[in-house]
Amino acid sequence: MSVQAMHEHKLPSEVKTEARTILEKANGSTDPSFGCEPHKRPVAQLLQYGIVIVNKPEGPTSHQVSAYVQRILQIDKAGHSGTLDPGVTGVLPVALESATRIVQALLPAGKEYIAIMHLHKPVPQDKLDAAIKKFTGTIRQKPPLRSAVKREVRPRTIYYLDVMEIDGQDVLVRMGCEAGTYVRKWIHDIGLHLGCGAHMQQLIRTKAGPFRLEHAVTLQTLQDAHYYWKEEGNEIPIRTAVLPYETGVQHLPTMWIHDNAVDSLCHGALLHVPGVAKLHNDITIGDMVAVLTLKGELVCLGMARMASKDIVANQRGVALKVDAVLMQPGTYPRQQRNEK
Repeated sequence: MSVQAMHEHKLPSEVKTEARTILEKANGSTDPSFGCEPHKRPVAQLLQYGIVIVNKPEGPTSHQVSAYVQRILQIDKAGHSGTLDPGVTGVLPVALESATRIVQALLPAGKEYIAIMHLHKPVPQDKLDAAIKKFTGTIRQKPPLRSAVKREVRPRTIYYLDVMEIDGQDVLVRMGCEAGTYVRKWIHDIGLHLGCGAHMQQLIRTKAGPFRLEHAVTLQTLQDAHYYWKEEGNEIPIRTAVLPYETGVQHLPTMWIHDNAVDSLCHGALLHVPGVAKLHNDITIGDMVAVLTLKGELVCLGMARMASKDIVANQRGVALKVDAVLMQPGTYPRQQRNEK
């Protein structure tokens, strides 16, 4: 048995999030009479605008896990982000009710996995190391037969890969990769390259966008939390298990807006520069952006029409086009627009 040093790696979204700073566009305050800070929402409202990070067990499909969450919480709708095969365990974000519209923000986020690769024949260490190096970075991958996408060769990026342990023909690896990367196929292709064959023996997803395995709860924990809230009035477990849906966009660049710009965005209007109070420094044209109130509530997701520096420097122009409205219209009062 040999063990290699495991380096601390981060997904690109994590690196960007840590490097971001906030630029102040204009002084702004928010009226406490309207809206609610996400962590102060009543539990019933949290279940309408929440997300559960499930530690998916081996056996059920991702769709079945979403159905279990829906049944446990006694809600009408739940949707998962990033399908895991029945035999795969780990991080599965499940959005609740109105929060299901943020799934589009989570789907393209990077993922991290820990896998056991079983080599069908012994392979010298140096040959294995060379193969793994070759299959890190930009690779070309054809989705497997049983996949939900068109089977054509496409580029995918392996951001980092650590060999954590080698035990005979079993290789424990940790991989950070672009969304849409098939780890099972990656292992199969390495086996072909080595000429010995290989298959995936076990797979755990440890990160999905901003969420890590330590954030995840089991279905039993979720069921217990719901019981304590409904039957005993204890809100602590359910507030631990169900997160505000704003946590699902914390990896995105963000614009914070004035109260008097909120309602027009809830009706799908363009966000003009005067409506922006502050913003992250790294927004570029075409980026998916989260738009929050000054209380931190998610209003919508949209596509940036201007870069951060131009929004700060100008008093006119369209800052963002709304793609998906998350906040209910009427949460903030309709006022005369400040966008002219």
